[in-house]
Amino acid sequence: MELTSLNPLNANAGHRSTPTRTDDLRESDEAYPIVVHSHLHWDWVWQRPQQFLSRISNRHSVLFVQEPIAVEGLAAPRARIREAEGLPNLTVLTLEFPPALIAAREACDDAQYRLVRETLTGPLGRKFARPVQWFYDPMAVVPFAGKMEERAVVYDCMDQLSQFRGAPPELIRRERELLNLADVVFAGGPKIHKAKCLINTNCHCYGCGVDVKHFGRAAVASTSIPDDLSALPGPRLGYFGVVDERMDYELVAALADAHPEWSVVIIGPWTKVDPATFPQRANLHWFGGRDYQQLPNYVKGFDVCLMPFAINEATEFINPTKALEYMAAARPIVSTAIEDVVLQFSDVVHVAHNRDGFIQACKEAVQRPDQQRIARGRELASCNSWEEIVDRLEGHIEDALETRRQLEIFAA
Repeated sequence: MELTSLNPLNANAGHRSTPTRTDDLRESDEAYPIVVHSHLHWDWVWQRPQQFLSRISNRHSVLFVQEPIAVEGLAAPRARIREAEGLPNLTVLTLEFPPALIAAREACDDAQYRLVRETLTGPLGRKFARPVQWFYDPMAVVPFAGKMEERAVVYDCMDQLSQFRGAPPELIRRERELLNLADVVFAGGPKIHKAKCLINTNCHCYGCGVDVKHFGRAAVASTSIPDDLSALPGPRLGYFGVVDERMDYELVAALADAHPEWSVVIIGPWTKVDPATFPQRANLHWFGGRDYQQLPNYVKGFDVCLMPFAINEATEFINPTKALEYMAAARPIVSTAIEDVVLQFSDVVHVAHNRDGFIQACKEAVQRPDQQRIARGRELASCNSWEEIVDRLEGHIEDALETRRQLEIFAA
């Protein structure tokens, strides 16, 4: 496998295959504001939206609108606004709704639009006049698309949300509406790109990125291992990330049972699953969530990094960001046979196609870490920085803005 960027620019019919982002364009183009609609909350797990938008906010004002949360006892919907910590150009808008209002879809849509509009009055409204609307949440297309005097619509499709547990039935219809009207679509991996470009031809595959400097700390001698991890006997096999219906819990239990002398560590907050149902073993440790800044310290204490994903509907389109993060940390990696992992990382990641194969791959990685795979992983990570991806994303947005300008001139 040639070690290069995992984010090739796609030559789509009727659209440029390379974004026209140049120094001249950077200097002359307007610093457009961005209003983001996200199903993920800013202060939850630090992942794709935060990686992209924290960097984009260096050049653009960003309003990050989170999907409504239910607050028991609340009489009427309300909005809370604050500056993201350490990011003075990124504003987070939290919408709090009575639970009954969230359950009433049409009323919920109307209330979201009204609250955002009320928030964007006065100086803040002027700051976000004629924004680019950037969607992570297809459910937000009805209350917001075409209603914010936006200059363009971006859809960053990081997951096939309609296949996640608890997805609303209307999500499929709303996502198709969003795909049809978006000026540009970014797909979070090869498989999801293949599906989305059938609907929107200006769709570009930008999968995993990585903060190499951050996760590279795991390979630095001075980086300390946290006490709760260092107290466990080795070898330690670990996972970090969201804990939800995408994890193969039977596989995790089987791994712990097969080698009781190992410590199996799962780090991450859980959602849509009941922790009371997690398998319990003396050598299986559920640490819960840890801050993003601490992750390199934890991964330094892993002898093997795990991606124990179930093969199910929720994982059909996933492209795990943690793969490159593990690589940057210079650790051996064992994964189940997730399609995008097989397609992109087979020369670095030990891919197992069944439970016994997974356990055997972990045993081999513990006993004889493949230094060639580790070296290839570090090189692959170094070619896929978030900064490089963000620069290309902005180029595609500027192409979309120019296309809109030319259409307006033609229509006039």
